[in-house]
Amino acid sequence: MPKRILQGVAVRDARDKTVIVRVERRVMHPVYKKFIMRSKNYAAHDENNYVKAGDVIRIEESRPISRRKRWVALFDGALPPTPGEAEPPARKAKAKAARPAAAKARAPRAKKKAASRAKAEG
Repeated sequence: MPKRILQGVAVRDARDKTVIVRVERRVMHPVYKKFIMRSKNYAAHDENNYVKAGDVIRIEESRPISRRKRWVALFDGALPPTPGEAEPPARKAKAKAARPAAAKARAPRAKKKAASRAKAEG
C-alpha cells in the first residue's frame, strides 16, 4: 500500500527535529452545500531542522517516530539534505531577494510620516 503524502504550511519549528505542519482541505457543508476549509496540524519529523515556519512542504506517512509523530517532512520529493551539504541555491536567492524589497517598501512610509509630522507642527 502506498504511503500518503500531504502538502501544508509549516506553522512552528521551535522543537528539535520536529515541525508542526497545517494541512488544509476543502469539504462540502452537509446542509448548505458550500465548500468550507478544514485544517489539521500534524507533527512531522525533520531530521536536520531544515524547515522554517512559513515554508510550504510535503509530509509523508511513516512508522511511529514518537507519541505524536507519524509523518516525515519531504523536500521536492526527496529527504532533507545531510548536515554537510550546502543549502539549496533557490532558498538563498529567495531570502536575499526578499530583504531589499522589504527595505525599499519601508523607506517611503518613513518619509511620508516625517513630512506629515512637519506639516502638523509647522
